[in-house]
Amino acid sequence: METKRTFGKSGTGGGFLSITLAFLMLPAIDAIAKGLSDNISAAEIAWFRHILQTIFLLPFVIHYGFSVDGPIWIHVSRGVLMAGVWVAFVMALVVMPLANVAAIFFISPLILTLLGAFFLGESIGWRRISAIIAGLCGALLIIQPSYTDFGATSLLPACAAFGFAFYMLLTRKLADGGKVSNAISMQFYAGLFGGIFLTGALIIGLFVDVRFLTIVLPDRFDWSLLICLAIIATVGHMLIAFAASRIGTAQIAPFLYLEIVGATVLGLIFFDDFPDLLAWIGIFIVIASGLYVYYRETRLV
Repeated sequence: METKRTFGKSGTGGGFLSITLAFLMLPAIDAIAKGLSDNISAAEIAWFRHILQTIFLLPFVIHYGFSVDGPIWIHVSRGVLMAGVWVAFVMALVVMPLANVAAIFFISPLILTLLGAFFLGESIGWRRISAIIAGLCGALLIIQPSYTDFGATSLLPACAAFGFAFYMLLTRKLADGGKVSNAISMQFYAGLFGGIFLTGALIIGLFVDVRFLTIVLPDRFDWSLLICLAIIATVGHMLIAFAASRIGTAQIAPFLYLEIVGATVLGLIFFDDFPDLLAWIGIFIVIASGLYVYYRETRLV
């Protein structure tokens, strides 16, 4: 007999607020990573992001204790998945506009919703599925990804999307009652195991001539950007972990689209990528989709 998860009203407000803040913050790290990608390889940027996250969270983990909630393989898998997502995403940013990468990446909400229903037994109705699909169509209207323009590189954000969907699924499975200590430990171990995985990859890069595995010494300005990137990423993903303990994956999925709105704005400000009319229509659809799903959830719980 299938068991379905249900989520009551208690705590959902904090979950929605957390996920909204997270996906309004996270586009900043995409823009920073794109700026860094001219000088630093994708794997090295990802390595700094994971290692600095681990260092930032270490004092908190010492305070709360080094307890591991849940099977260790889930923590390892989350770290490796996020490391892979970051490498693929930054590799795409090297040659593609920020909004293009974000648009392709946002097939992840649909994947996440389906994974939540299939693996966690979370109930999703046709209205929410329709809204998520509409949001996906809106995201694709913002910047139309083209295999002709970017070749096989255009597949990297799609690979990142699949990895991120599984990462979020494991986050949902691991999250426990919105405890601060749980959210911190989840991100600490994700950073730790992701950093270990990327360390091995960069060591291999010392012996092979592969662009995305090269190692260079960052200058002072690059260091400041790397630190900012790691801080934003750490806080953002802690908010995601907290939200995942309060609301289901089907509820989280539409809010992922907020990041593409932020990516479009930052692309305009820093990279002079101005959205056309279709893009603005897509932004409207994305926002309307998220608001509708929120409305449905508040009516159903």
